[in-house]
Amino acid sequence: MLFLCLLSDILLSLDDKYLYFSCWLHGDVRQYDISDPAHPKLVSQVFLGGQVSNENLEVIEDKELKEPSEPVILKGKRLYGAPQMLQLSLDGKRLYVSSSLFSPWDKQFYPKMTQEGGWIVKLDVDTEHGGMKLDPDFLVHFGNEPHGPALPHDMR
Repeated sequence: MLFLCLLSDILLSLDDKYLYFSCWLHGDVRQYDISDPAHPKLVSQVFLGGQVSNENLEVIEDKELKEPSEPVILKGKRLYGAPQMLQLSLDGKRLYVSSSLFSPWDKQFYPKMTQEGGWIVKLDVDTEHGGMKLDPDFLVHFGNEPHGPALPHDMR
């Protein structure tokens, strides 16, 4: 049920084969194969944080999640916040993901991200069979900016 995830961005691959969603509350990025538009198929899902990644949280009822996702630690930094804006490379093999939706909302839903700084990560995309994987060597972290932690929104 996509409406429960607070869908914050949607992106179509240039070949019209894949549709990507960022789910800001659930904390995941989803890849759907839409080669048959009448029957879209979820082929990949990567969790990058979100409201359901808290290790002290118990999932009582959620049709998509059985338990909270594990916190994501990349290059020694924990990712606070959740995936928000998406940017796909022209060849469709790299999906860049930023974490800030709207700073007042960021402060309300992800206060730790506003204190520690937001991030941009890269997902490697399998364009042949579908699938996404977090690149463990790519992280742009905005925690040590000259005027304090920053919150990245869009990237080009």
